Amino acid sequence: MYHSMKPRARKVRVLATLGPASREPETIAKLFRSGADAFRINMSHGTHPEKAELIAAIRKQEKDFARPMTILVDLQGPKLRIGSFEDGKVELTEGATFRLDRDPTPGDATRVCLPHKEVFTALLPGTRLMLDDGKVLLRVVSKDEDAITTRVEVPGPLSNNKGLNVPDVVVPMAALTEKDRSDLAFALEQKVDWVALSFVQRPEDLAEARKLIGGKAALLAKIEKPLALERLDEIIDMADAVMVARGDLGVELPPEAVPPAQKRIVEAARRAGKPVVVATQMLESMIVAPTPTRAEVSDVATAIYDGADAVMLSAESAAGSWPVESVAMMDRIGVSVEADPSHGARIQFTETRADPTTADALSEAAYDIAKTVSAKAIVCFTESGSTARRVARERPSVPILVLTPRMETARRLGLLWGVHAVKTQDVGSFEAMVDKSKRMALRHNVAKAGDRIIVMAGVPFGTPGSTNVLHVVRLTGEELKPKRG
Repeated sequence: MYHSMKPRARKVRVLATLGPASREPETIAKLFRSGADAFRINMSHGTHPEKAELIAAIRKQEKDFARPMTILVDLQGPKLRIGSFEDGKVELTEGATFRLDRDPTPGDATRVCLPHKEVFTALLPGTRLMLDDGKVLLRVVSKDEDAITTRVEVPGPLSNNKGLNVPDVVVPMAALTEKDRSDLAFALEQKVDWVALSFVQRPEDLAEARKLIGGKAALLAKIEKPLALERLDEIIDMADAVMVARGDLGVELPPEAVPPAQKRIVEAARRAGKPVVVATQMLESMIVAPTPTRAEVSDVATAIYDGADAVMLSAESAAGSWPVESVAMMDRIGVSVEADPSHGARIQFTETRADPTTADALSEAAYDIAKTVSAKAIVCFTESGSTARRVARERPSVPILVLTPRMETARRLGLLWGVHAVKTQDVGSFEAMVDKSKRMALRHNVAKAGDRIIVMAGVPFGTPGSTNVLHVVRLTGEELKPKRG
């Protein structure tokens, strides 16, 4: 039995995608034991009954391990695709004219159907069109209501239903497709913790999803369109978390522009105090090999040094030959990087200025006091999770033990840096708060007899968002002994 009381040895979280290679309950248990803190379910593949089975399996593990587990459902989003070809595949040659039109007849080397009328209105002469993850590049020459005439600039093979990227203009598409709405309703019915929205272009794209979610889950915006970078702060403001989705971002931006974009997104999210996930191709070679390349390990390490809240595995854990090993590798990289004496200074490179609120002032103070008095942990009492987010934003060097009466809050905090969340009964008085924080710090192995801990809470108790108490206590070791009388 896994010892559920002990926090992870690292503060960065590991988000593992589940799929054909990791759908069995035993495998999910192994992934958790190996270091997965949260599980991603990709709605681009599979059926609702299959996903319901996965969710039930995770919730069963949650009971078995007595640990809150985090489930993120990733909506497919409005992916643009071309139609099909008569022979299934064509070869486009450089300089050739190629037409995209509204005619559903199977295409050939001169034309293909594009079943997205929104694209026809948005395009201008000179706009780039990228097909099949950027492998084929077309340049718009002219267009009318029903056809777009292009010139082939980067030639290559093209087959049925390949994806289309339009990096230069905002395509006025609804952020949620019919499929997304159905998948979202299913996810909320299943009580998932996070919903990820794909291909976010502007803050308005998040408004509809937020309205439909109605507070039943937290909302993560995937940054995978260059145009999203133009309104990054507004998008972060509208979302509960963001993801650096380097797959599509790397199609629409030149590869060399992706690392600076990644650093910019991580920094902006850190400043806002919102969780940020770095994703895609992190340990790509582990899809087929039991060990990663040194460059991949370095890539994961860079995200951790930048202070990302979580690093994500996609096909490595969902469809690869080494799902458990790839999670274990992520875990080891996290532990190794955080053991580096320079790690603490590097993650403080991003300056996070406190907002003029009591809660922010106390979170900043907790970070300083922990260093000054060598406290071993910061214990937060929270209803909504906002205190935990504020403390995590400071990136303290000690574990953050979060005590909450709400299972939903404990689960959502699984994407947050350094947090070990525990569902526990609420406290009604200052004395009860101090007693419980001491007991829980000992029970969850974040401190031992003689250590100091910092306790944060809001008085009156049970009022969300009212953090106004910071208290330093020393543990005696007597706290876990049954009281007499």
